[in-house]
Amino acid sequence: MSFHMSLRRKIAIASWSSPKEGNIYGKMSIDMGNALNYIDYLRKTSGQRITVTHLVGKAAAMAYKDCPDLNGRIFLGRYIPHKTVDMSFLVSLEGGKDLAKFKVCDMDKKSITDIAAELAAGAERLRQGKDANFEKSKPLIRLFPTWIIRPLLWLTGYLTGAMGIDAKFLGLEKYPFGAAIITSVGMFGLDEGFAPPTPFARVPVYLTIPEVKKRPIVINDQIVIRPILDLAATVDHRFVDGHRGAMIAKEIKKMMENPWLMDGLSEAPALCQDHIDHKISICENHSASQIKALSA
Repeated sequence: MSFHMSLRRKIAIASWSSPKEGNIYGKMSIDMGNALNYIDYLRKTSGQRITVTHLVGKAAAMAYKDCPDLNGRIFLGRYIPHKTVDMSFLVSLEGGKDLAKFKVCDMDKKSITDIAAELAAGAERLRQGKDANFEKSKPLIRLFPTWIIRPLLWLTGYLTGAMGIDAKFLGLEKYPFGAAIITSVGMFGLDEGFAPPTPFARVPVYLTIPEVKKRPIVINDQIVIRPILDLAATVDHRFVDGHRGAMIAKEIKKMMENPWLMDGLSEAPALCQDHIDHKISICENHSASQIKALSA
């Protein structure tokens, strides 16, 4: 019985061998009451399908802006910072059989709605087979066996991700993944998950976004039900240590719990303020089904 390997599986086999790198794995629980209300507000006022993924991406970009030692690359044993804050989102293709990436540049300078609109347009092009760069790279992966793809991935990753060389004839741009890869697993109903580092991507951080779920937590010595996101990260230890990583995580958490700050607002908008919880009562504005829809 023959078995057809997807592009995703061939790349995975060609990318990894036995683990040997130093990575930091971390998870933090974020109260999403304000974030879900702000998503509701942005959806109503912009018409865009804003999700938790967009908020996480923007929060990470804001943290990167204040952390130049993470927003960069390693070349010839030296750390070199990037000039812009660029990040990639993984896009599911063919019902999850394959994956592609879409990079959003200058994320720290764009609003949440701008990021959502750009990502939606990019994902649609990928799914319709209209992304020129992605379509150029597919024939090579289909043609070659995995033992040839492995060194090819390493070489193209080094040329584009470390040296910063454009390889447009292969459908590759310089720094193709930016300085972080963000993937959502909430659509699969997962409560938690860590992304494996991808050697050819040459990025220091991988953020995994699971499903937002209601959970009992203690606030002011009272047990209350809150919508919680367990955001997980895989971090290259060569870039930051645990202490520095914890400071960055704290900044991301602050942004997620006060999401209007990411759009340059000092306080929640009036239309959103009416629905902001004060973390001492049960979240009543979103049913379990609404939370799932917003986090997808």
